[in-house]
Amino acid sequence: MPFSTHDPVPSDRLRTPRRICIVGASGKLGQYMVQLALDRGFEVVGVCREGSVGKLARFGGRLTIVPGATNDADVIRRAVAGCDAVLTVLVPWGIGQYASGTAQAVLDAAPPDARLVFSCGWHITRDGKDVYSPIFLALLKVFGWVARVTRFAQLDDQVEACRRIFASDRAWTVVRGSDLEEGESQGLPVWSRHVGDAVLKSNRTRRIDFALFMVEALTDPRLIHEAPAIVGCQTASALAIAAEPMRSTA
Repeated sequence: MPFSTHDPVPSDRLRTPRRICIVGASGKLGQYMVQLALDRGFEVVGVCREGSVGKLARFGGRLTIVPGATNDADVIRRAVAGCDAVLTVLVPWGIGQYASGTAQAVLDAAPPDARLVFSCGWHITRDGKDVYSPIFLALLKVFGWVARVTRFAQLDDQVEACRRIFASDRAWTVVRGSDLEEGESQGLPVWSRHVGDAVLKSNRTRRIDFALFMVEALTDPRLIHEAPAIVGCQTASALAIAAEPMRSTA
């Protein structure tokens, strides 16, 4: 199947992390990643705005918190020091180049051999070969306009953030999430290189499974220098593709 046949990257670009930094740890996706990382025995450093530190109280003293803006180079430098990997939630909020500033700070400050995994949405394209539905493009245009007028977000800045990541020779992965929903984990999402591929048609992933994919990417050499678009493994489109070999050999 297309989402499981990508050539692996040499294993010398990858090692099992012990200490990881989660940038954007206080958000919903970030908190799921914190829990999954702690469950795996990782030492975790979390970065979040000072006003959001309380959202991490449920983890007690199990992680180190570095409060501050995620696009602050000094904050990121302190947070990633000594880390083997960095998981970054790239959010386009505000009008201050927040996403691109965050990405650049991580690219600049992370240790040279650190594994870097970033999150974004399907609207990011690496090679221009993604195929979007007219509805998706219309909604993206409307949201982008409203966000820009209200100064709520800068989608173009998230595009710029990913452009910088794609141009880097660091051991990066950019995970592109579909529409998200809450609920219990259904398992590791499946992925494909291009939006528009049949396996992604359902356009739905549990948020906890998005976090699971991010954490699992740390130790998957196939994903280095990839921008996987993901979808829930129990969605109709994923199950239909998984069943195709059985149908073709019946």
